[in-house]
Amino acid sequence: MSREPIGVIGVGYVGLVTAACFADLGHEVICRDIDAARVDVLRGGGVPLHEPGLEDLLRRNRRRLHFTLDLDALFARARLAFICVDTPPMPSGDADLSRVQAVIDAIPVSAEGAGLVMKSTVPVGTGEKVRRGLDARGLHGVAYVSNPEFLREGSAVSDFMAPDRVVVGAASSDDADRVVRLYDGIDTEIVRTDVASSEMIKLAANAFLATKISFINEIANVCEAVGADVAEVARGMGLDRRIGASFLRPGIGYGGSCFPKDVRALKQLAGNSGYHFQLLTSVIEVNEIQKRKVISKLERHLGSLRGRQIALLGIAFKPNTDDVREASSLVLASRLVAEGAEVRAYDPVADGAAVAAIGARVVTTPGEALDGADAAVIVTEWNEFRAVLDPAMRDRMARPLLIDGRNLLDPAEAAAAGFEYECVGRPSLTSPVTAT
Repeated sequence: MSREPIGVIGVGYVGLVTAACFADLGHEVICRDIDAARVDVLRGGGVPLHEPGLEDLLRRNRRRLHFTLDLDALFARARLAFICVDTPPMPSGDADLSRVQAVIDAIPVSAEGAGLVMKSTVPVGTGEKVRRGLDARGLHGVAYVSNPEFLREGSAVSDFMAPDRVVVGAASSDDADRVVRLYDGIDTEIVRTDVASSEMIKLAANAFLATKISFINEIANVCEAVGADVAEVARGMGLDRRIGASFLRPGIGYGGSCFPKDVRALKQLAGNSGYHFQLLTSVIEVNEIQKRKVISKLERHLGSLRGRQIALLGIAFKPNTDDVREASSLVLASRLVAEGAEVRAYDPVADGAAVAAIGARVVTTPGEALDGADAAVIVTEWNEFRAVLDPAMRDRMARPLLIDGRNLLDPAEAAAAGFEYECVGRPSLTSPVTAT
């Protein structure tokens, strides 16, 4: 079956995954970005970000993928273009739509009769503003469709190819049909709706998931106070079909490119519309406090942190990605350095430039991070950090104190391995070795 060529504007995380997956479905994909260095890397077969499965997908579909700096060249070959540019938060909490606006302003006259499909996460009302902007330029025949992404970093390829749903918001059923056809071959529920509702679905979904995370973190804090085990509590809650087990894993807070930005954006959107979204205010506050609770745990064991050697195991905001946006490691490194601690950080994938700029020393192995450390903090639940329980790793530390910010390890196993061990919301255990 012949597949319609498509364009992708912006080949960052969302754009590159979108392009590679559509190519794998059989579409010719023309990708445009303004970053010449990134385009050169992609033309040369390189992959500028870490995402499991993406490199193989790009390699397998190289003949269907084309990379350019020229927007006119994109519309010369494709009549549907996905906008996948970044919409970072501004200090006010509003989404910064300057990159989206720059794309709309650059749409050439040759795009008349084509369609724009918004993958970028944008506030409700963006579609209406884009429509007015296109009409003001005389581009009345350029269609606009909202098609939000629901990709989780670390599993984005499978999320695209086997999604829970595909949401398509359009003013015209013909425009919606055109986008829906692109997903032929993917077996999932298609949610057809209006543009504003499509925009809201993305923000509401992420805000709800962030709320579950903050809720279970609050429950974990209460469990610590009353002696309950949050792992058992979460298991019992998650078996209720009305609640579900996903996102009921406590830790030191959510991060990344989506949840923090989207929660703040929805709260700000509500405020701009005259409504105070009190629940989301609390979700944000809990998340920020949770990241800092590690400091109080360390101080309880060590007293003053001045001059203490602290190992941070993990820099990325979650495993299987190199993304450090809104990562807990940034908050922890900043607070530890401010307290006078000497911080060594390690991550198997993520670039440590952001924590190095704060004052942490980035090392190349977990052992280097642990050498002479007064305490270690598991910040990202990379599977390789389970090996920290090896006696050879423990013995590299000045004091085998382990704060497990992601509940990665079994407390009994950690204690048996000779660690003073604390996690989140579970009873603390101290090994007989360190207790004497």
